[in-house]
Amino acid sequence: MQNAKCTMRMGLLATAMVVFAAAPPAAAAPLNVVATTSSMGMLARVVGGDAVRVTVLAPPDRDAHYLLAKPSMLVALRRADLLVAVGADLEVGWLPAALQSANNPRILPGQPGYFEGAAQVDLIEKGEAADRARGDVHPMGNPHYYMDPPRMARVASALAGRLAAMTPAAASGFSARAEAFGRAVAERLPEWRRQVAGAPGAIFFHKDANYLAQLLDVKILAYVEPVPGIPPSASHLRDLVARLKGTRGVIIHATFQPDEGPQFLAKSLGWKVARLPLEVAVDADAAAYLTHIDQWVAAIASGK
Repeated sequence: MQNAKCTMRMGLLATAMVVFAAAPPAAAAPLNVVATTSSMGMLARVVGGDAVRVTVLAPPDRDAHYLLAKPSMLVALRRADLLVAVGADLEVGWLPAALQSANNPRILPGQPGYFEGAAQVDLIEKGEAADRARGDVHPMGNPHYYMDPPRMARVASALAGRLAAMTPAAASGFSARAEAFGRAVAERLPEWRRQVAGAPGAIFFHKDANYLAQLLDVKILAYVEPVPGIPPSASHLRDLVARLKGTRGVIIHATFQPDEGPQFLAKSLGWKVARLPLEVAVDADAAAYLTHIDQWVAAIASGK
């Protein structure tokens, strides 16, 4: 009888071991990714998939140059496994102080948990002297590369590599999603160029759409700001009207930028004016990002 009970217990133990061995391993907890802007959050979400949990610091309706570090930001940074920043000094006014207060050494510059998109691509307008008389100049280069989809595709590829180093088991998924994003951009590019062909050009408020203009070979006719970050004076606006009167174009500015100057120019020149978001929504996916670029392309084309 004792032998029979022992044999039964051994059989149950063996069965339990087989079931345990056959059970799938528990899924790894998602990486806590903090993105400084919603465009970088979109990229982290698109590439990371279910392997990441993304928090965005800068509201998309605010100028990411000028933010105050809030307690909620510090909490997110303190818990982060990976920080995805625009870089090129876009966040220099608030991110270094926020990182210092968050006290999370994993995501400091130079550590594997710090990823800067600007370091993955060539930047335009690089090397300009940091002279306050010239406004908010970025010596490292123009940080608004997120308005250039092919550059964003290259950032996506680099981000896939960083995520793979942190979660090797999910590496193939990261790579596949980054490649899919790149293909979607490449497929859309010929249509964008077709739409703006023959467009006379645009006035931008700030140098925030310069990458898109360069990508599509669109002429930048002027800026509403006399120098970056400095509000337009009445004399500057009158000078623009005098220079551009009788020509064609369109005026485009971001939703967070004041519209008095653009409206004055539109009325004086008889041009269309478009007020568009510079950033995608906080929860945007790849389709939403491409639609966002569609809106800017359509606005540029409306100047024909």
